[in-house]
Amino acid sequence: MHDFSYYSELVEFVLLGGFFGGDLEGVNASGPFGRVALCVYYQNINMPHIDADNYESALRESLGEHGFLRMTFSSKRDEAVLWNKVVLRPVEVKGCRVIQFSYFDGRQDIARNASGEEAAARLEDLLTTPFGQVHLQTTAGDTYIKITRKGKALVSQAKPSLRAEPLLLAHDRWKERPLPAGSPDPFLEAIGILDAQGQVRPSMQGKFRQINEFLRIVRQVVPEPDPARLPLSLIDCGCGSAYLTFAAYHYLKNKLGRAVHVVGIDRNPRLIARCLSLRDGLGWDGLEFHTSAIVHYEPATPPQITLSLHACDTATDEAIAQGVRWESRAILSAPCCQHELHNRIQAPLFQPLLRHGILRERLADLLTDAFRAQALRIMGYRADVIEFVSPEHTSKNLMIRAERGAEPGRPDAVQEYRALKDYWQVSPAIEGLLGEAFLKQTKAF
Repeated sequence: MHDFSYYSELVEFVLLGGFFGGDLEGVNASGPFGRVALCVYYQNINMPHIDADNYESALRESLGEHGFLRMTFSSKRDEAVLWNKVVLRPVEVKGCRVIQFSYFDGRQDIARNASGEEAAARLEDLLTTPFGQVHLQTTAGDTYIKITRKGKALVSQAKPSLRAEPLLLAHDRWKERPLPAGSPDPFLEAIGILDAQGQVRPSMQGKFRQINEFLRIVRQVVPEPDPARLPLSLIDCGCGSAYLTFAAYHYLKNKLGRAVHVVGIDRNPRLIARCLSLRDGLGWDGLEFHTSAIVHYEPATPPQITLSLHACDTATDEAIAQGVRWESRAILSAPCCQHELHNRIQAPLFQPLLRHGILRERLADLLTDAFRAQALRIMGYRADVIEFVSPEHTSKNLMIRAERGAEPGRPDAVQEYRALKDYWQVSPAIEGLLGEAFLKQTKAF
C-alpha cells in the first residue's frame, strides 16, 4: 500500500521549499523524487549532503564544526513541551568556544552555555523532544528538516541565509543594541538621533533606548526565515511619524539581512507624506505607506506581524482586531492615550480611588489593557503585558505582546473575561471590534 499522506506532505514541502523556484532543490533522498533532485542540487552548491536517514547524526556532528552558525528547533507538536523554540549558537566564554542554548517559552528567554558531554546531552534531549521543524544554518548552507506527524523526516537544503562574514562569538552579544551607536547610520541620522560622527545626541537618549528595546521585542517574535524565501511581512497600524516602523524595517532588512515587506498606515495624509519623503531619501524599497483608517485597510497579503505603536484610544483596539482577523502570528501593541473606560467604570468598593482623577485614569488604562490581553487569549493567542522601556523615557511604556498558537475559546479565559466585565459593568471596545468571531468563542460558556 502506498502512503499517500506521506507523498502529499512531500509535495507540500517541496513547494514550500522552493523546489520549482530554483533556490531549494534538495528534498528527502529516500524516494525517487529526492534522488533525482539531489543529484541536480549538489552539482550547484558545495555543502555536505544530509538525508532523512542520517539527519540526527548530521546535527550532532555540526555542533563541533567550524562553520556552524545556528540551529533552531521549533513548531512543537505537544503542548506538554515547555519551549516554543530553542536556538543553539556558538559563543566564546573566557577564550573557550561553547554552545549557547537559548530556550524560549513566549515570555522569557533562558540561556545556558554548555560544551563537550553536556552540550551533547542537551542536544540529545532536543532530538527526542517532539519538535516539528529543525533549521540548521552553517557557512556552507542551510538545512531545513520537517518531521511529519507520522515521524518521517523531510529534508531540504539551500544556500546560506546568514551572511558569510566572520563569526561573532561574543558571549554578551545579546546585550548589544540592535541599532548601536558609535558609527554612522543614515536612518538614525535622518531622524536626528545620531550626529554625523555616529554619537547619540544628548536630547535623544530616551528615543534611542526606546527604539532598541522595541527591536529586541520584535526579534523575539520574528519567525525563522521561510524556506521558500518569501519576505517577512509586517503592518504598522496608526504608524504616525513611523520612527519605529522605519526602525523595524532597517533592523530586519539591513542588519539581519532578512527579506522583508513593511507597510505603515495612518489616516493623517501629512504624516504619510513625510514618511514617504523619508523613505525615498533613504532609498529603501519594500517599505510602503498608505493613508487609511485602520478598520478599512485591506492588505494584499495578510501580515505575519501586526504592530500598533502608540495609536490613540480605540485605534489600538482596531489594530488588535485587525491582527486577529488577519491571523497574524504575532501582535505587538503599545497603547497610548486611553479614554474609553475613563468615565464608565463604577464600583463602590473602589470609590476612594475613583474620586481622584489621576488614579481613575491609571486604573482605566490598566483595565483597558487587561481586557485587550484577555480577549487575545480567548482568540487563541498567548498574550502578556510587559514593560518594554523604562518609565523614565516615556510614560507610555507598556506593551501587549501576543503570539498565535494557544487554544482558542478556553473556558478559564472566557470565565475570567466575563467576571471582570460583570464586576465593572462595561463592554470594552475590543469585544465589539472582534465581532462575531469573539462571540463564537464565548457563547458556549
